Amino acid sequence: MAAQLQFRNVTLGYDRHPAVHHLNGEVASGALLALIGPNGAGKSTLLRGIAGILKPLSGSIHLGGLDHRDIAYLPQSAEIDRSFPISVFDFVGTGLWRGIGLFGGIGKDAREKILASIAAVGLNGFENRPIGTLSGGQMQRMLFARVLLQNARLIVLDEPFNAIDAKTTADLLALVKRWHGEGRTVLAALHNLDMVRANFPETLLLAHGPVAWGPTTEVLTPDNLTVAMRMCEAFDDRAAACVVDTSRAA
Repeated sequence: MAAQLQFRNVTLGYDRHPAVHHLNGEVASGALLALIGPNGAGKSTLLRGIAGILKPLSGSIHLGGLDHRDIAYLPQSAEIDRSFPISVFDFVGTGLWRGIGLFGGIGKDAREKILASIAAVGLNGFENRPIGTLSGGQMQRMLFARVLLQNARLIVLDEPFNAIDAKTTADLLALVKRWHGEGRTVLAALHNLDMVRANFPETLLLAHGPVAWGPTTEVLTPDNLTVAMRMCEAFDDRAAACVVDTSRAA
């Protein structure tokens, strides 16, 4: 199967200090891949790099012909400013910006799509609610509704099931499986290993650098998990800054 993503000796970081380094490999089109690792292992950094929010310090990430605007990215809910005065309807509607532009009008067809996405995640009746009034589970449903509206071929989810109830988790996991069944490529940073084993056929175990990558049953071994923990404990985040490769491909 053709590659949707290609990592070519990728190093990502902040202020030229690496958080993910020397990553090579491919994600096949239509893959359902879990990204796991200890806290601070670089999972969110890698997803931001894929989404185009963070540029590589060196190496390159190739998107298989897609533009960064064609990627649906779900950030951690903690990154959302809940005090911002916007309704659920308008927030979900930002998923259409790629097609209509920031200042494009929302016509009848777009409005119906927004309402359908909100309904699909079980938030009927919440359309006019300010996002600051939502519970953690409701916030996560809203973020999934925006991703659903984007209708993207590549979907990147950062801790999509963190701190939400079991019913919400089951509903949103069913949506992830639906996307996978439709042939979309889905990457999700997760911490629940039982969930990964039960639902994600492929896993990348990250500890700033790759520890193991392949079928989940082969990656999630006690030895690999121990290596990942030790690599993170030994990582020196005060190491010398990287030289930025300005000639890299996007």
